[in-house]
Amino acid sequence: METTLWLQGPNHPVSYQTTPLLHRFTLRYPSEPSLDTLVRVRRCAVMANYFEIDFLSVEAKKSGDAITVRYEIDGLTYIHVVDAGFQSSGDKVAQHIRTYYSNPTYIDHVVATHQDGDHAGGLRTILQEFDVGALWLHRPWLYAQEIIHRFATYESVPHLERRLRTIYPNLAALEEIAIERGIPIHEPFQGAQIGAFAVMAPSKARFLELIVESDKTPESIEEAEEGLFGKATTAVLAVAARVMTFVAAAWGAETFSPNETSNENEMSVVQYANLCGEKILLTGDTGRGGLQEAAAYAPYVGLSLPGIDRMQVPHHGSRRNVSTELLDRWIGPRLAAPALPGQETVTAIISSALEDTHHPRKSVIRAFVHRGGRVFATEGQAIRTQCNAPARAGWTALTPIAYPHEQEE
Repeated sequence: METTLWLQGPNHPVSYQTTPLLHRFTLRYPSEPSLDTLVRVRRCAVMANYFEIDFLSVEAKKSGDAITVRYEIDGLTYIHVVDAGFQSSGDKVAQHIRTYYSNPTYIDHVVATHQDGDHAGGLRTILQEFDVGALWLHRPWLYAQEIIHRFATYESVPHLERRLRTIYPNLAALEEIAIERGIPIHEPFQGAQIGAFAVMAPSKARFLELIVESDKTPESIEEAEEGLFGKATTAVLAVAARVMTFVAAAWGAETFSPNETSNENEMSVVQYANLCGEKILLTGDTGRGGLQEAAAYAPYVGLSLPGIDRMQVPHHGSRRNVSTELLDRWIGPRLAAPALPGQETVTAIISSALEDTHHPRKSVIRAFVHRGGRVFATEGQAIRTQCNAPARAGWTALTPIAYPHEQEE
């Protein structure tokens, strides 16, 4: 049974084969499990007839994410949209769904991974042009009462609520559209089930902590004590991070940024599904904290690590979002030598724009190849990864990115 990565474009690469197995997904598990507590996870084995996941090209000077998913289980078809790029990308995503998903009027699930406009902006169009079964997004203002004691300058809960809506305008706009159109809204915290996809991160507790510690959030008590020196240091580090040089590197050598990604990125919804026996991980812009939290939660959804088959590379291939230890945990240790063609074990897909000179980082591409990965980037083309899905006229197979023999210093 053949499973091939396809794209719209002139490239001609190699297909690979896999054997579809029973799809397994969690029906019930705790929302915030304790690692020292054994939890029985009840699962249901059903045959996933097919799936297709499209990573659409979001082209601007800054990269963006737009992912559409269609899968069939027991004869029932589901459509699942994860982000839709900038506001200007929404029409393109809607047209893609109509063209390749049999012109539907209904979408089962729409997921906004986090606030950033290169992810959430285009979802406005999706909510307005389709009937939607459920919108999944975080609404920080709902938790103002729970976190107000952490702020030095806010004593009124309504005042903090208004401020949080202002700070997270893309999420607030999606909420407004959903309420106007009668679309149910759910919070995608760890433990939630979005169709066949389990939410691995963030947990609610960690999400609230990220809000308080965010640079975008009104000054917290801790930040007030930190003072201007800490903020100035952060600004200097941000400028220094833009200066990048490359050095030749031997096979297996890996260098990642010592800096962490933003709190807003760490708020990203991380989703996992097992479809056609393929273990799929969608990461949004999550960082090392999110990947660690998701890995710790893996046993509760029946996922044994390492062992991901298809993975979205976080944050357009940034060096701030992964590490050697985390990739070892999710995918496996580095190989002594490159995997032979056809013997790769993981497909890694990066959403990056042609004009974005900062993404993807060569060190990140190298790290996935070190672990038997085939790495692909959108960059002006839509990429489809699938199993048993209907054929598409005009789509050709895609060649992986060549292994870089240098990396960022």
